[in-house]
Amino acid sequence: MKRMTGLVLGTCLIAGCASAAAQEHSEGKMPPKVLTVTREFTKPGKNGMSHEKTESAFVQAMTHAKWPTHYLAVESLSGKPRALFFTPYDSFEAWQKDLKAEEENTALWAALDRANVADGELLSGLDQGVLMFREDLSLRPKVEIAHMRYFEISRIHVKQGHDKDWEALAKMYISGFDKIAETHWAVYQGQYGLEDGTYIIFTQMKSAAEIDREASDWMKFTSAMGEDGMKKLNELTAATIDSSETNLFAFNPRMSYVSEDWIKADPEFWKPKPAAAAAAKPAKKPAAQ
Repeated sequence: MKRMTGLVLGTCLIAGCASAAAQEHSEGKMPPKVLTVTREFTKPGKNGMSHEKTESAFVQAMTHAKWPTHYLAVESLSGKPRALFFTPYDSFEAWQKDLKAEEENTALWAALDRANVADGELLSGLDQGVLMFREDLSLRPKVEIAHMRYFEISRIHVKQGHDKDWEALAKMYISGFDKIAETHWAVYQGQYGLEDGTYIIFTQMKSAAEIDREASDWMKFTSAMGEDGMKKLNELTAATIDSSETNLFAFNPRMSYVSEDWIKADPEFWKPKPAAAAAAKPAKKPAAQ
């Protein structure tokens, strides 16, 4: 499946997809403490339905095994074509137990191995990592992920020796945006597989309309900070941040293995009809003019 294992079997990245111990409720849940991370970069022309087909083998294998650990798949809407797969854990110990159980299930292991071979034919590259949740740098991170549809993901690299400055900078943003009611984000710190000093910021969105509101939110933020506050923030940013990049990703339910709670929360999205069946459905007869 799309998770890091003892062997490279697939992919997984990040966020609040549900696990047995981290189900989403109506009031939302905190993001998982540990997130294994993998990115799949597809060859030109091999994304879309071609990739969905090979990924469905992983989903089928996990479903057949009734595996308790779930994962979320998202696809890029900007940058290089790629798919990200996020698997959450409460701890590194929980991750270890999941890996061990998977390795001991020979039928599941064999199915995942076959799926991995087919999936690999579509990929130009892949990488993996592990992230740790930083609640102290996050703002209102509790959300109902099952009802979200997009991730805005920012990758920040902090200059060596400036971690404390980065924390101060993040808290300036928290202080300013805390006055803006709907703004929220979750921050993760790279633990393994990423360059030291790497932080990942996730902003979850129900619709692209939230992107339209970002300019207005920024104006409110700058107003709340004032001229002196913005000057200090800009100076600290220049001294602290080595590089940054932000991209947009859309949730893909056909490539995700999610819990029954997620499916019940929004069955039309999380359990969509197969593409072939949808195409075969006859068009509705137009009304008489």
